[in-house]
Amino acid sequence: MSAVAHQVRASYYNPANETSGHPDDTWGFGAQIGLSLKNLPTGPGDSINFTASYANGASRYVLGGVTGNSFAMYGGSDIGYQSLAFAASADGVFGPGTNIEKSTLWGVRGAFNHNWDPYWSSSLFGSYTSVSWGDAGKGLLCAGLNSAVTASGGGFSQGFVCNPDFSIAQLGTVTRWTPVKGLTFSGEVIYTWLDQKNEGLIAAGPGATKPDAVYEMKNQGTLTVGFRAQRNF
Repeated sequence: MSAVAHQVRASYYNPANETSGHPDDTWGFGAQIGLSLKNLPTGPGDSINFTASYANGASRYVLGGVTGNSFAMYGGSDIGYQSLAFAASADGVFGPGTNIEKSTLWGVRGAFNHNWDPYWSSSLFGSYTSVSWGDAGKGLLCAGLNSAVTASGGGFSQGFVCNPDFSIAQLGTVTRWTPVKGLTFSGEVIYTWLDQKNEGLIAAGPGATKPDAVYEMKNQGTLTVGFRAQRNF
């Protein structure tokens, strides 16, 4: 079990003018518990590892690091040019004259590791992370989205629902071959599912980086396949 405190600091309300002031600093925190099971009946060296984590105003302790903390995924759509899911986590958000509104995250991760013989091993792993904001945080983020879309010359469909909360789940497997000590070849397959909470259509304007068209807000999934050769000296 572990815990951490994290100071959240913000830039100026107007980044170009430090006399515009800034929100007061605040504190975030994170906590994690873990469990590791070894000496399993499935084979020598096999293990099951599990962690559960929670953070308020300390998002990187749950989501981020090597996986990143912002996502934009596109797919097909029957009612728009494309479908779109976008999401991002942060420690907090603020607007002109407001305090910092912190994010809340929780996540679980687990893996089963199996040794087939001294040269081959495989792992099955998965994770689930939820990111949410309070009403004030949602209001600030939705106002920012509205400003960005409007500035590009775009707009929203009637009844569009803005909700920056999201969750992301991953399930994968990796198999490793170690023909000699210090040299490992591995192949990995991961499926990622992004469950975003926005609903409706967004029309991108001519100032956007994507084509000037209508996009349907929709959950997205993607499959990633990777191969790796690693030599340790």
